[in-house]
This record gives sequence, structure tokens and C-alpha cells, in this order.
Amino acid sequence: MTTQAQDKLIIFDTTLRDGEQVDTIHNNCFASPGVTLNTEEKVEIAKHLSRLGVDILEAGFPVASQGDFEAVNQIAKEVGPLMAGREKIGKPMLRDSSHKIQVICGLARATRGDIEQCYDAISPAPHKRIHTFLATSDIHLQYKLKIDRDECVKRAVEAVTLAKSLTGDVEFSPEDAGRSDRDFLCHVLGKVIEAGATTLNIPDTVGYNTPEEYGSLIKYLVANTPGGNK
Repeated sequence: MTTQAQDKLIIFDTTLRDGEQVDTIHNNCFASPGVTLNTEEKVEIAKHLSRLGVDILEAGFPVASQGDFEAVNQIAKEVGPLMAGREKIGKPMLRDSSHKIQVICGLARATRGDIEQCYDAISPAPHKRIHTFLATSDIHLQYKLKIDRDECVKRAVEAVTLAKSLTGDVEFSPEDAGRSDRDFLCHVLGKVIEAGATTLNIPDTVGYNTPEEYGSLIKYLVANTPGGNK
């Protein structure tokens, strides 16, 4: 990580994705009770987030339902252009004009169907990001995905490679990173960087780590992930 990178605070807002949790199951993706918003409400919130100067707006999980797809797509159409010209509607968070660009992001599991549908949803936005994720903890690999570590690496690389072929801005999250073997996590992250990931998100999915443990994990990943200084 460079000194220049450390000097910049970049805000990734997931109000419209992780913030909207409903008591349903979509495509085997479990969610907890929370709030449900319609497309019009999501677009309105997205516009306010843009005016506040959010740098990356995660608009939703397009494959979760037709409604989610339509909401993300509408945000990409209506709010994406606003975010591309943020300096005209709100004060940029960063002084450097090269960092005024804002991004519409969609979430996708590490599968071709998810990634392609995600891209279709966000495609109207001038600046777009695909955020794909795959579990890396042994407990998730064994009991949820029923795959070994080699297959995990293969799927992660394939997902990032596909996403990169659609858009230059690709984020990867190792689901349940907090319970993942640190060295294996470094290996996976190094491989997805090599495949073209431009942002790495390290989620403590089940709230397993204390703040001190989580800080230690991030420090370890920064120091030991191949290509992590890019």
C-alpha cells in the first residue's frame, strides 16, 4: 500500500444492498429481517447518496429478484450519470479532480449467470463495478460449497476473469474471511489480483473477529498478499 493510497478516504456505500435486508430467501441467499424498498425509493436514496459524495454506490444484488435487477438498472440509468458529474451537484469528497468519478456497483456470486446478469443491470452507468464474492473459510468450503481449496481458487480466478472482461473495475470479497486460514487467504487474494481484481474487500461475515483480531488480519494480508501493493 502506497502513502498516496493511505491519504485518500474512499467511501463505499452499501445501504441499498446490505442495508436492505428482508426476511426472505432469494436463490439460496439468506437474508435477515429488515426494511424493504421499492425501485422509486431506492433511486431517491441513491440520488441523495450521490449528492453526499459517496464514491462507490453498491446499488443491489441483481440476481436476487427481478425487482432487485430493475432497481439496480434504474439507478445505473438515472444516478450513474449524476455520479459521473458529481462535481456539478455536490462537493467532491476528494480534492484531486481525477478522483471525482463515482461508481455504480452490483453484487454477484462467483458464477457466470450472476456476473453476466449483474453487468446487464449496471451497464447503463458511465462508471460501473462488479463486486463478486466466494467463500474461503474451510467450514464454508466443506459444508456449504462442498469444494476443496484448489477448486475455490479456480472459481475465484474464473469469476474475476469473467468480470474483468466486462468492466475494468472489479471487486472481490472472500466470504467469511474472518475464519479463513490466513495463508490460504493471501494465496486466493494474490490470484484474483493477478486475474484483474482492482479492489479487495475483507468481510468478517459472521462477526467472528474482535476489532483487534480483525486489525491484525488486515495487517497480515497487506504484508503477505502477492501483488497487494498494486
